[in-house]
Amino acid sequence: MKAKDIVKVLEAEPLNIWSEKLLEKDYEYAFASDLMSDALAMISNNEGKTILLTGLCNAQSLRTAEMLDLELIIYVRGKMLDIEILDLAKEMGFNIFTTHYTLFEACGILYQNHIKGVNVE
Repeated sequence: MKAKDIVKVLEAEPLNIWSEKLLEKDYEYAFASDLMSDALAMISNNEGKTILLTGLCNAQSLRTAEMLDLELIIYVRGKMLDIEILDLAKEMGFNIFTTHYTLFEACGILYQNHIKGVNVE
């Protein structure tokens, strides 16, 4: 599913658009967690095809996404980033959105639209 379609089904609003071109990228997997240690442990083989959904609005979520070579982060529950964190996101080159859905609801919507959970191997 293209990033722009993911954003549409989640009714997500942009916080930072680093690259319009990345909105055309296809994603197959999503990982949802507020524990970035779980993200580091779970996302291993599908980095380029995975989006991160989280409610954790701090530098740790950005650093984790950077370590995993993720390009798309969606913050849930309408969460917004502080200006310092948003500036860091801009520096790091992330496409970042926020959705009013809860983490559970966002995952369900993505699942209904054929986005799979990260494979555990």
